[in-house]
Amino acid sequence: MPSDIEIARATRKRPIADVAARLDIPADALIPYGADKAKIAAPFLQSLHGRPDGALVLVTAVNPTPAGEGKTTTTIGLGDALNRIGKRAAICIREPSLGPCFGQKGGATGGGHAQVIPMEDINLHFTGDFHAITTAHNLLAAMVDNHLYWGNALDIDPRRVVWRRVMDMNDRSLREIVTSLGGNGAPAESGFDITVASEVMAILCLASDLEDLQARLGRIIVAYRRDKTAVTCSDLKADGAMTALLKDAMQPNIVQTLEGNPALIHGGPFANIAHGCNSVLATKSALKLADYVVTEAGFGADLGAEKFFDIKCRKAGLSPKAVVIVATIRSLKMNGGVAKNALGGEDLEALQRGCENLGRHLENIALFGVPAVVAINHFVQDTPAEVALVQDYARAHGAEAILCRHWADGSAGTERLAQRVVEIVERGGARFAPLYGDELSLMEKIEAVARKIYRADAVVVGKSIADRLARWEKDGFGRLPVCMAKTQYSFTTDPTRLGAPTGHEVHIRDVRLSAGAGFVVAICGDIMTMPGLPRTPAAERIGVDGDGEIVGLF
Repeated sequence: MPSDIEIARATRKRPIADVAARLDIPADALIPYGADKAKIAAPFLQSLHGRPDGALVLVTAVNPTPAGEGKTTTTIGLGDALNRIGKRAAICIREPSLGPCFGQKGGATGGGHAQVIPMEDINLHFTGDFHAITTAHNLLAAMVDNHLYWGNALDIDPRRVVWRRVMDMNDRSLREIVTSLGGNGAPAESGFDITVASEVMAILCLASDLEDLQARLGRIIVAYRRDKTAVTCSDLKADGAMTALLKDAMQPNIVQTLEGNPALIHGGPFANIAHGCNSVLATKSALKLADYVVTEAGFGADLGAEKFFDIKCRKAGLSPKAVVIVATIRSLKMNGGVAKNALGGEDLEALQRGCENLGRHLENIALFGVPAVVAINHFVQDTPAEVALVQDYARAHGAEAILCRHWADGSAGTERLAQRVVEIVERGGARFAPLYGDELSLMEKIEAVARKIYRADAVVVGKSIADRLARWEKDGFGRLPVCMAKTQYSFTTDPTRLGAPTGHEVHIRDVRLSAGAGFVVAICGDIMTMPGLPRTPAAERIGVDGDGEIVGLF
């Protein structure tokens, strides 16, 4: 069986101008990065204002397991299938992070016959967006330290510098560091987060244009003075230089699927420590260019979909028309208690137990007023009895579950899913509304997510955290949404509690104010904003062969 990279290399790539033309994007609106990828120029995007919007379709999933779910693969397969049945469709997904690529997850460009290409470029440096975000973030960190070194005219309290550094790689040794050793200023405790957790990443993905980008960057809180008032990026006069670094990164990237259909790939905030969606600019532009836009939100629906609805859609004025929940028989059996090495055999009892996880996500999506369909991402080991069980379970919960074979068959294997999505959209049953209102307090918003989505009995916060939330409300940030940073593996903060647990508590370990992005991050349990590499990282398998071709990347 050929590997993903072998399938991708065997595919004839169309010139990127031909791919863009399928969305009526003229060649002179492209900024080429080689023959097969390009950025879409800002002036053309600005000319799209006033056009009607297409239908926005979200692809989300059950809680992830080591068995895999295939959310990106399904997103690509659905986009291809919509084009196959005669709809003008575009795909909008996130750019992969180098951390997971060289860590445990591997690449994030789909798989089999449902991929975006050139997969090596997209998974590695692509068009340099992540490097620009990393550099802009760390420029601000350097300017904070430089301000302290040259006299501290803003009276920053060195103990209350909250702006850490970032890099686009998993590196647990950098979570906590001490800076300015060797006589280069006053030593201070700090640390690194991964780039996808940067507020600059979140800002780029939520900004509408360069002017909005600079305004948001200027609002970033980097430290507090001795009188406890906030010091912002604009106070340090760093927002202009950061905007200059991000000017090209703000323009969405266009590539193609294996079937030659257009895909916009832009931005990449993580869904367990950020809001997990591609950029608002790419999504809103695609909606002006296509009749159907298929996008995804990271990890399970309790994280990615909730943040897509409560942060991205709320802030950008988006109104999704349908949701696809991806599940595999394998992942549901793992949620039912089957070990990864025992997934090959039929186990209807475990599958029935694991379907509770799917049922919980169906119930949660209904809270937002958007109709859902289930995509069963097919594996060759799946038995007819197992598929029928999941379909019966979904039907009992008011949804259709459709077997999808896009990995093996491309768009032909997802045609029925595309038809069902069109039926849902054309029926017009979506009545989207966020989970909570802007008027609730920050603590009430955290509790709304914990109780309604996670089914927690209580939210536990310490006095210092409660005091910070109250202070931020007093300072005018009370109407912001909340971004829950939580393990992706469970509805709880314990990654080992699979299925659909109830009767648990959500412990809030820390809160961070992302004033520029426009949300408050609540860090739950032991979630890390700088992941580590696994015992056997994917980097050990990646290299370059004698012909100069990259190998081991998937």
